[in-house]
Amino acid sequence: MAAIDEPQNARSRRTREALLNAARKLIEEEGFEATTMAAVAISAGVSPRALYLHFTSRGELLTKLYAHLGVTEDIGSSLDRVWNSPDAVSALEEWAHHIARVHPRIMAVSQAVERAARTDPDAAAMRQTTMRNWHHGCSRLMTWLADEGSLAPRWSVPAAADMLWGLMSWDLLERLVTDKGWSPQEYGARLADLLRSTFVDSLDKPLTE
Repeated sequence: MAAIDEPQNARSRRTREALLNAARKLIEEEGFEATTMAAVAISAGVSPRALYLHFTSRGELLTKLYAHLGVTEDIGSSLDRVWNSPDAVSALEEWAHHIARVHPRIMAVSQAVERAARTDPDAAAMRQTTMRNWHHGCSRLMTWLADEGSLAPRWSVPAAADMLWGLMSWDLLERLVTDKGWSPQEYGARLADLLRSTFVDSLDKPLTE
């Protein structure tokens, strides 16, 4: 059966929302391996047939969950603040604040996917999509910096993009926010300082008294 991308009635929309919420809760609370199609249907209180009307496979369910997180966590609006910045240096700093705003809220799902990606093809596909999107944003930022003449000369655009992508590690976020108790605001501010001092040409930095 073909999956329904956009349910046409309120009941179908509620069912789809319940399934996505159930999948997220299962991943966060019980781990990726426990998030089977049967478990999602039971958790959402729907029949297996109703589940398969909306999602034909666990891989499709996970793909839609990834998109759903973008909506429920308003990731698009957060990213708009990056790309609507007046210049590349401001955008780079806003990127740090975007990570601090959004990533703590989706960390549990993302870490569960990371752990499962080595052995589960559905998790691997979901992770690959996430990493590809991250790296695309990093490349766009570094290209913008280079075009404005603000990228530090020791960096090429590809190397800078790779490093920025690496600094988006879930492990770094967990160690500082979860283990060391930094607030998201503190994390964002300090990450912004780090990114500016690392990637921006020193001639563009204001002198410190």
